[in-house]
Amino acid sequence: MRVVGAVCLLLCQSAWATNSWTLGNLPSDYQGTFGTKHTIGIFYDPTFLQYQGSGLRLKLTVPYISVSNLPVGAHLTSGTLATRTKSARTTTASGLGDIWLAAHYTLIPESGLRPAWVPYVKVKFGTASASEGLGTGQNDYEIGMGVNTTIGNNMFPFAHVGYRFVGSPPGQNLQNIATYDAGISVALTPRNILTTMYSGEQSEQPGYAGPSDAIIAWNYNVTVAGSGFQVYVDKGLSSGSANIGGGLGGQIVF
Repeated sequence: MRVVGAVCLLLCQSAWATNSWTLGNLPSDYQGTFGTKHTIGIFYDPTFLQYQGSGLRLKLTVPYISVSNLPVGAHLTSGTLATRTKSARTTTASGLGDIWLAAHYTLIPESGLRPAWVPYVKVKFGTASASEGLGTGQNDYEIGMGVNTTIGNNMFPFAHVGYRFVGSPPGQNLQNIATYDAGISVALTPRNILTTMYSGEQSEQPGYAGPSDAIIAWNYNVTVAGSGFQVYVDKGLSSGSANIGGGLGGQIVF
């Protein structure tokens, strides 16, 4: 499971308008073992603000997070596990999650058969409580490249590849990771948009499987500008992901 990627699905459809602001919220719930012996529940509720204009897209995400049955000593990173322990004891905690700030810039616009090339940078601020297991307490930094194009009038393939420099808490020895996703959005009608997507990344903790997920989302745009709502389902494909998850949220473009 890669919650930040799932949130991007909601934003992609509103990003067509330039010089616009988007405010949205996408509560999500996930259940799975995440490579442990416990069934962990994660509720991830991100509120985001995005600015889109002149090829530049800026996005700030501030999440609330709640976790149940987390092994004592384990740590989350956004909506998945950064570290695991063999502790038989579990804990429940909730509070502010890790705040993300991302910037995407269209370096080469789409033209004919040439796709758009969109480099990006992301910063994860370690604002989630490490003592309660809601985060590692460390900042992460990611750089990457996205490509997207248009097929016909209603199909929009996309892909992203990135590299994340992971902040490691003392004694944890977390590793830097590659991140990647690919998918396609199809405008069934001007207001109904279906997105299918694969998302994955390496594990920050050596010796464990990284998250690997298949996601399907439906956007309904109430306004031409892109205000509307989204529902999505996330199926984990590896032991590093939740078994199942999903969310329902909305956005206002102004």
